[in-house]
Amino acid sequence: MPQHFKIKKGLNINLAGKAEKVIGTTNTSGLYALKPGDFHGLIPKLEVKEGDSVKAGSVLFTDKSQPEICFTSPVSGTIAAVNRGERRVILEVIIRPDNRNEYETFKTGSPLSLSREEVKNLILRSGLWPAIKQRPYNIIADPAVTPKSIFVPVFDSAPLAPDYDFIIQGSESDFQTGIDALSRLTAGRVHVNIHAFTVSPAFKQVRNAQVNTFEGPHPAGNSSIHIQFVDPLSKGEQVWIVYPQDVVALGRLFTKGFYDASKIVALCGSEVENPRYYRIISGASVKSITNGNVKESVHRYISGNPLTGTQVTSESYIGYYDSQISVIPEGNYSEFLGWALPGFEKYSFYRLFWSWINPRKKYELDTNIHGGHRAFVLTGMYEKVFPLPIYPMQLLKSIIAEDVEQMERLGIYEIAEEDFALCEFIDASKTEMQALVRKGLDLMKKEMS
Repeated sequence: MPQHFKIKKGLNINLAGKAEKVIGTTNTSGLYALKPGDFHGLIPKLEVKEGDSVKAGSVLFTDKSQPEICFTSPVSGTIAAVNRGERRVILEVIIRPDNRNEYETFKTGSPLSLSREEVKNLILRSGLWPAIKQRPYNIIADPAVTPKSIFVPVFDSAPLAPDYDFIIQGSESDFQTGIDALSRLTAGRVHVNIHAFTVSPAFKQVRNAQVNTFEGPHPAGNSSIHIQFVDPLSKGEQVWIVYPQDVVALGRLFTKGFYDASKIVALCGSEVENPRYYRIISGASVKSITNGNVKESVHRYISGNPLTGTQVTSESYIGYYDSQISVIPEGNYSEFLGWALPGFEKYSFYRLFWSWINPRKKYELDTNIHGGHRAFVLTGMYEKVFPLPIYPMQLLKSIIAEDVEQMERLGIYEIAEEDFALCEFIDASKTEMQALVRKGLDLMKKEMS
């Protein structure tokens, strides 16, 4: 039964540079990359070598521990390079496109007429399985497990987040087919979680899924919030999460019979001349959408949103799960007696500056952390932006102490790194909480396996 939830705790950070709802013209990406580092915990087994010809959908590497999970090429072309790091760890598989758009072909048909195994095997062979993530541990879903439910978050409340109502326009039927496919994978329900202001009929009138409505400040769009309110996770259970554009790709797989890696990303941030949306192929270079559209200054490129994204360079490639490239000012400067000034242009959660008298002001925040790391002290402030029924400070301390039983009691199965992004943002101690949470999740997975 559809449900409505109102989230009261949280924080909206009003940043300048929201993407205008216009599809811009991109420069052609000269190279594409699939990066094993985008898939946490993956140990890749390479299936190609430099100089090999591939089609879109050809297998580039597999998961060494679960070889049925394939990672396939987004474009047809030639393997230009396999870039490695320390201890020969594979960092990137680079593909030079031939611009002929040749595809590996797969069986087509309505997923509702196929068995669960047929749907699962088709998704695995196409290379779309990595788009499905699981809780607990926030990693690629285990194909051997049948989840209790599947969540599709179709709105994002993070700063400068893309608007999926706009992105999905024209792909409504593919989205429905993708939902049909997901409904075959779970013994429970598919939950499509929309914002109270969502207008897209693709989301509001979707079939074979339960539509739940949320409103409230960030992190109202986080999957952990949806899971906690709609279908809470207990020990031994597993739920899966799939993002809207990946649902569309699933739909196209069943209707067209090939892996269509195209998607729309938002280029946003105060350092972008004309923030807007761009249609790309997954794995495209960052500069294919930023070239000539970024102000002349020292800035930081982020694949993802400014709270949880990954720092990249203009020569890097857009992350597999990202639908947003943010460009914000770099904060490599010191400020003399900055704390003593009125600070009308400065943002402060604690209302340390007079800027709080204008709550609708848009800020051009940079990456400066204004001071070094300090003691991790109890402040009681994290709970004001953390809507989950979890004690964030106590959980973080149990992770630091590597107290597995306490981490379990405090609810680590229900969270992901992104849930602590706001706590990290307002933290006076400058603690890297998201990295701590990742460490805790890895420790729990190791202890439970």
